[in-house]
Amino acid sequence: MRPDVEAMKADIEQSVALLRRRLDWDAALRKLDELNARVEDPTLWDKPDEAQAVSRERSQLEAKINTVKAMEQDLEDGVMLAEMADEEGDEGALEEARASLRGIKDRAARAELEALLSGEADGNDAYLEVNSGAGGTESNDWAGMLLRMYSRWAKAHGYEVTVEAYEDGEQAGVKSATILVEGPNAYGWLKSESGVHRLVRISPYDAAAKRHTSFASVGVSPVVDDAIEIDINPSDVRTDTYRASGAGGQHINKTDSAVRLTHIPTNTVVACQAGRSQHQNREMAWKMLRARLYELELQKREAAAQALADAKTDIGWGHQIRSYVLQPYQMVKDLRTEVETSDTQGVLDGDLDAFMGAALAARVGETRGSSVD
Repeated sequence: MRPDVEAMKADIEQSVALLRRRLDWDAALRKLDELNARVEDPTLWDKPDEAQAVSRERSQLEAKINTVKAMEQDLEDGVMLAEMADEEGDEGALEEARASLRGIKDRAARAELEALLSGEADGNDAYLEVNSGAGGTESNDWAGMLLRMYSRWAKAHGYEVTVEAYEDGEQAGVKSATILVEGPNAYGWLKSESGVHRLVRISPYDAAAKRHTSFASVGVSPVVDDAIEIDINPSDVRTDTYRASGAGGQHINKTDSAVRLTHIPTNTVVACQAGRSQHQNREMAWKMLRARLYELELQKREAAAQALADAKTDIGWGHQIRSYVLQPYQMVKDLRTEVETSDTQGVLDGDLDAFMGAALAARVGETRGSSVD
């Protein structure tokens, strides 16, 4: 077997072995058998909430097990193809086998990281909110660029993206916007993106072509499902209605249908304008509020409540988690993990996996390389 093929095979086998250990393979198989038996028990469905929870747990565990099995089978097929091509001197088939193994290696690396998503809300959908900092048009434009970046990342990974609230910037970009990202592990992947993001560039709005620094904040909250109870006293919430506006598309109602909720004890504000009616927007706004308050509780558990408060109250120097420098050189650098890349356009087009993966690994005490070039 060629040395490069042998090396890829060894890397994939190592990743698969790690996934098996993290799953506690034999215990996971036994657990899946138990869950399958419970789902097939007709009396379970007399309790719809419990049945849904069991069905969801089974689906998630089955997906993890099937991921490992598929990689093992694909690895066996890829190695067999490589050996046959090598024996026959078929360079075209050998390169095809190499490409297959590279794809499996990439899948294994992502599966390794997904195995770290063990938080109680990591598997949930997510709300992602972008707010521009001080600086007017510059910061509004930067917030709009971030919104596009995360939307492209989400769509590239098969997630559904819905704009829930949107406030235009005065000349360009957005003042604030909230999107709903729906798909497996959406919150687990996005949660590390919360914080202040800093942009350095030659401003397209400056006739003197001077370099400008802009800031925008990103906040991520998990969508709270029925299995998680969040008690909110209605008397602690102020409700305001206003006319929907902005880039919501044809479904934005131009009456006073938009709803803003303010949780007075925590000064948490959410808004929704995506629905056709005030009733729909009110219902969604309450879901968003529950999500935000749950995220605050998660932050407290991680002893990061003060950092979160700082990020929200001061969108500027000293609080940024990542810098995006477009001039005088090209560099995106995460200030928490030291991961960096010169492919700034790729990052702004949604290529964020290296940054998210490093942040996730660091969160559980593992290490990743510091360069993604």
